[in-house]
Amino acid sequence: MELDINKSIEILERTPVVIEEMLKGLSPDWVMNNEGPDTWSPYDVVGHLIHGEKTDWIPRLEIILSDKGDKKFEPFDRFAQFKNSEGKSLQALIDEFKEERKQGLITLKSKRLSESDLNKTGIHPAFGVVTLRQLLSTWVVHDLNHIAQIARVMAKQYKQETGPWQAYLPILNR
Repeated sequence: MELDINKSIEILERTPVVIEEMLKGLSPDWVMNNEGPDTWSPYDVVGHLIHGEKTDWIPRLEIILSDKGDKKFEPFDRFAQFKNSEGKSLQALIDEFKEERKQGLITLKSKRLSESDLNKTGIHPAFGVVTLRQLLSTWVVHDLNHIAQIARVMAKQYKQETGPWQAYLPILNR
């Protein structure tokens, strides 16, 4: 499927609701546990999504669409959520994510992007030249990736309990 802004918004506007429905009211065992060393809990993922809303998607869109000669993106801190989420409840993080996403989508919609806009470029610190089309497509896939990650992390909490059924549950072995 080719990038379609309206189809992308269908996913982007639902992500906060999906995550809230997946996580609200769950015990800490579900939301604070991870898959082991150097992995993230569902709580960590929500913090990461907030940081992306604040420093990645829309700020980079603005750089690409700007008239400035320098189209370099700031490096994205994939671990900023560990400090930024300290002391916050999961519901507070979800509420913050919902508000940040709402504002980001207002900005995205206000741009009324054309096909030529989607081909404009910026400079990613690791990948070099990237297009706005690639950035927006990645935003959608990033959301879906983290929804799947949350489901996987939660599923693995019962991995040992599933016994022989593990053979039929590939989510437990990824």
